Formats: sequence, C-alpha cells, structure tokens
Amino acid sequence: MEKQPLILDGNRVADRIKERLKTRIGRLAERGIVPCLATILVGDHPSSATYVKMKGNACRRLGMESTAVHLPQSTATEELIAKIRELNENPQVHGILLQHPVPPQIDERAAFDAIDIGKDVDGVTTLGFARNAFGFAHYPSCTPAAILAMLDDYRIPIEGRHAVVVGRSPILGKPVSAMLLNRNATVTVCHSRTTGLADLVRLADIVVAAVGKPKFVQGEWIKPGAVVMDAGYNEGNVGDVDYEACARNASAITPVPGGVGPVTIATLLKHTVEAAERAVSAD
Repeated sequence: MEKQPLILDGNRVADRIKERLKTRIGRLAERGIVPCLATILVGDHPSSATYVKMKGNACRRLGMESTAVHLPQSTATEELIAKIRELNENPQVHGILLQHPVPPQIDERAAFDAIDIGKDVDGVTTLGFARNAFGFAHYPSCTPAAILAMLDDYRIPIEGRHAVVVGRSPILGKPVSAMLLNRNATVTVCHSRTTGLADLVRLADIVVAAVGKPKFVQGEWIKPGAVVMDAGYNEGNVGDVDYEACARNASAITPVPGGVGPVTIATLLKHTVEAAERAVSAD
C-alpha cells in the first residue's frame, strides 16, 4: 500500500493564528483601538474583487475593521498614490493593502512604494523587501511568512535543508528565498526559464512552488520524502504543482485550496494587529 503524505492543513494553522489574535484585539479594544485594514482595488477584476471581499470578511469576523477603497479602471498612477497617501495620514488605518495586479497604465512599483512602511502589512514596499532580506522586517510578505508559519506549526525542520524555490516574484519567490536562507536553509532559486529545472527540483528537501502556472511542478520532479509547499492558485482551484502526482513522492504537501491561502490571510490580519499595537506604543 502506498504511504500517504502528511496533508498540511492551512485552515487549521490559520485558525490557531486567529485564535491567538483575539486576546490581542481585546486588549487594543480596552484602549479604544480597533485594528483597521484598508484595501485598495483598482478596476473590476472579478478574482481580485473576491480576494478583497474575503479579506474584509476575515477582518470583521475577528472584530477588526476593514475599509474598502474601489477606484475605477482608468485610474492614473498619480491618483492612486494620492489615495494611498491619504490612507497613510489617517491614524484610524493601521494597514494598507493594494490588491494586485493593477491596470497596465499604473506604475505598480511606485504605488507599492507610496505605502508608509509602518502600514506595509503585506510586505510589498522596496524598503520592506530590503528589511526582510536582512532578517528584521516587521511585516514580511504575507505568503512567504505563511509558508514558514506552516513549516513551523508542523515542526518541519528548515535549518540545514535544501530548499528549491520555483518562482522569483518580488512578493513571493524572492522574499521566501531570503527568509529560508535566514533560517539556515540552503536555497536554490529557479523559475520557468531555468535550464535543467526538473533536475534541480529533484535535489530539494523542501519545494516551494510559486511560479503562477497551473500544475507546473511534476510528480517525477519530487524527491521521495520531500516537503511540497504549493503557493499557487490558478483557475479551477488548482495550484502550481500537479497535486496527485507530487503527493506520491512527498512526505508532506499543501492542498489547493485549503493550504497556504488561509494562512496568508491570517498573516495579513496578524500584521495589521501588530501595526495597531505599534501605533499605540508610539503614542
């Protein structure tokens, strides 16, 4: 009989994170502070609208506030940055999330970098990226932080392991590589154009799939006993790995949905609560 891998349950990990937040939110409430996340959506991309709604609902369920800012598809970079600066200056807002992707006429990097570092709870600014690389970011990118939170929750060792990250985006592949390196893993960063990609993935004790392509990582690429962290989410509720095939070799694997996704949202809430706590202590 084939040995089944450990299914890394993101809903369970997320629930544990949120349960610990309740006490902290209660303490803030005693001081008249309600952690508030402002979400900005530019345009009418349906999946982005769904993600924003999910984040708002998650805030409300925990007793947090969520301010939704919806701007038209035609919004210019300068208009978006003006709105971000307005939120930066609002003391009632503790975290700012710009839902991406944004329409093509917008300079996304300029918009991200307009977010105050103290409110960059999604870890998207250049400064936040740099701090994360050095290992002292208050709010690392949420999906990379979620991946490490899951490994820690399931007590999967990171130190001394060889991690292969497939993907190099500035809010996922690159920051998770830095975070794993800071935890004493040996890290290889690959992407869709890497030569000999399958052979490199076969060396991994931990595989992080973050390439944004459905079922891209194949089962025969997975070394027996490797841990597979699928950070992808594609149309049809499929991740970046071929789940059934990869599960045959993996010792542990995240499902899609129900894996990294719920922990990413819980991490965003955690960062927002921490930002509110820091704002209180700075007063």
